[in-house]
Amino acid sequence: MARIVFKFGGTSVSDVAHVRRVATRVVKAFRAGDEAAVVVSAMAGTTDQLDHWTREIGGMMDAREYDTVVAAGEQITAGLMALALQSEGLMARSWLGWQLPIETDDAHARARIRHIHAAEIEDRLARREIPVLAGFQGIASTGRITTLGRGGSDTSAVAIAAALNADRCDIYTDVEGVFTADPRIVPSARRIERIAYEEMVELASLGARVLETRAVEMAMRNGVSVQVRSSFHDTPGTLLVDEDEIMEQDVVTGVTYSRDEAKLTLTGVHDKPGVSASIFGPLAAEGVNVDMIVQSGSHGGERINYTFTVVERDMERAVRAIEDARNEIGFDSIVADANVAKVSIVGLGMRTRPGVAQTMFATLAERGINLQVISTSELKISVLIDETATEEAVRALHAAYGLDSA
Repeated sequence: MARIVFKFGGTSVSDVAHVRRVATRVVKAFRAGDEAAVVVSAMAGTTDQLDHWTREIGGMMDAREYDTVVAAGEQITAGLMALALQSEGLMARSWLGWQLPIETDDAHARARIRHIHAAEIEDRLARREIPVLAGFQGIASTGRITTLGRGGSDTSAVAIAAALNADRCDIYTDVEGVFTADPRIVPSARRIERIAYEEMVELASLGARVLETRAVEMAMRNGVSVQVRSSFHDTPGTLLVDEDEIMEQDVVTGVTYSRDEAKLTLTGVHDKPGVSASIFGPLAAEGVNVDMIVQSGSHGGERINYTFTVVERDMERAVRAIEDARNEIGFDSIVADANVAKVSIVGLGMRTRPGVAQTMFATLAERGINLQVISTSELKISVLIDETATEEAVRALHAAYGLDSA
């Protein structure tokens, strides 16, 4: 007997028919003797609609009320899933974040989980009941509903699996697992049977939308075994494991991309101590996350240029923050460009194999793709390129590192 946490994403529960279909997976496992807990997202498109309504009526003036609205989607799905399981003759009931409770900090719309009270769920599992939990939501110390940010149901599922000491957390989505690249762009992309937590963290943070970065980090930190599976095909999926469980690492495990990028360039910045802090301090104060950074010299030696990237939706806010700090920073101009994309290669094998970067740069150069910014770490190399070259770059790199082969 295993204890399994099933998590179903929005496309997996997009209507009542889909809810009934995925419920049969839980029923099958339960009747085979496993203990099962279920975590659900809102039906596909529901959170977007709720978010739109809040902005239409007055934007994000009160994040507490925003959370009250957008948390409703998961409540609906949890109730429907419990009813679907009951219709199969099983004991099931729904639980909302405040009922366990799932305690979070007070950062509404982007809350972080502090503690999950799992005693009641443990008791229900012991009585052969199936708890169905609303993902994405919790409760602050003030007693107000909180949400974990978009994609937070993955994080909820992994956190609940950790709290229950589950044998596995199966995350069901609309893809058959983690692939070496986006199959919509690279038809020859292959499903990865096993991937290290560290690699998945990098892929998730660099644009792969299979899992949320926070969920992977939490799984790695708590030793939760996570499997990504398809709700629509009965295939094994991809298992997240410790690095030492992979016999031999490929040089590059996957190629990913993100079009949600914007490049900002400050020219003629006064080269003086503390200037970097004067640039990035105001951005941090505005909650703007900066990714790739390049500093270059300009003519005369007393002025420098800074180029950095932010997510596209933060571009205008970043420009305003920099302009407001113009007197403190001292610069000639700021240029924003949203017509860029970040393409990345990720792999544990990069740590011990020479020539990985050279292959990437040469491959893109052969196709006339200019590199605007470069960023590296132990497990990844990212380049910023013109957005129009994104698909060509991904396909070329996928082939260059032998990922097309079976």
